[in-house]
Amino acid sequence: MDLAAEPTRTALAIIEWDDDAARLTHLQLGTRDDEIVELSTDATSVGIDCAFGWPIEFVEFVAAHARQAQSERAHSGIELRRRLAYRHTDRVVRELTGRWPLSVSTDRLGMTAIHCAELIEAFTEAGEPVDRSGGGRLAEVYPAAALRAWGLLTPGYKTKPEARILAAEVLLDALPWLETDTAQSTLLGHSDDALDALVASLIARAHALGKTLPVPPELLEAARVEGWVALPLCSVADLAPTA
Repeated sequence: MDLAAEPTRTALAIIEWDDDAARLTHLQLGTRDDEIVELSTDATSVGIDCAFGWPIEFVEFVAAHARQAQSERAHSGIELRRRLAYRHTDRVVRELTGRWPLSVSTDRLGMTAIHCAELIEAFTEAGEPVDRSGGGRLAEVYPAAALRAWGLLTPGYKTKPEARILAAEVLLDALPWLETDTAQSTLLGHSDDALDALVASLIARAHALGKTLPVPPELLEAARVEGWVALPLCSVADLAPTA
């Protein structure tokens, strides 16, 4: 799913996978948290396009500031601000893709990240313990990075209508095995949220197949707090039904 600060911009895509077919069975904008949890009940893997947590150092810094105390730190100035802005997984994404993800602590993701924290709580209350490092069904995903890795990224698809239409065509052309209907194809060309939700579902497939970047052992403890981006290690063709 492509998570937004409000349900009106939150998009959900569900792909049903069989041995010889894949069908986009559900695609919608305007999705409430209770709908997300309910519709995810039988899913093998759930990809959520939002950071699952904040940088540990950022949380400690803000908590110390609230206490009017100084946190223990080895950095200051711009180096400190850079460390507070990015999680361990963000640095790995930067190393592998050449681009920084938006910072969950300093960019425009704050309201959506709070929504994601609420959604994670909703899954937990429904009886599913959530491993933010991706060890369970839920995986943090980054659609733009996946599209770039697959050679399918259309620049400007987030802001330009013509680029969005092209992005949908490029993506669907790369998925000849995915069954969609006309209404779904039209929505994908008109909504970057719907498009990102579909990509999130594809990354969830990679996650279910064990074809996303694993957490290095030395970063596992941090990833369980901050979250971990599930970057696909396979081509989009590798996600096709096996038969």
